[in-house]
Amino acid sequence: MFSRIETIELRKLAGKQLSMSLANNQTGSLWAGFMPLRNQIRERIGNLLYSLQVYPENYFSKFDPTAIFTKWALTEVNSYDDLPAGIEPFLLPAGTYAVFIHKGDTNSFPKTLQYIFTEWLPLSGYQLDNRPHFEILGDRYKNNDPDSEEEVWIPIKEV
Repeated sequence: MFSRIETIELRKLAGKQLSMSLANNQTGSLWAGFMPLRNQIRERIGNLLYSLQVYPENYFSKFDPTAIFTKWALTEVNSYDDLPAGIEPFLLPAGTYAVFIHKGDTNSFPKTLQYIFTEWLPLSGYQLDNRPHFEILGDRYKNNDPDSEEEVWIPIKEV
């Protein structure tokens, strides 16, 4: 499941956002609002899609399924010139990430996260950093299909 450690530079992304919680998950609505607009983004780079979460600073200190976070549906862009109505800019900060491969449908995703946070991270020599978490949905991503694959990017820093 663990793939690699990667340090990225600042990335320009553009898309839509919604505030939600795990208990009131609005991911389907978010993507339903983004997908019809993505081809109107003129400065788009490639076809990769980013499912990105911005969590409050102490979000992971105590599990609360009703805690609110911001989720984004995004694509990478060269510039923010001429973004279509309803599409917002998002700057993904530079930093180091642990990258994992999740294989399976949406229902198996919590098992991947459980492995990352309860097994891999405590033994890794890294700690969670307060930057966005994201998944990259590439060519192998098949929405809610058991054969789907996506990259899970977890922000880390050395202990």
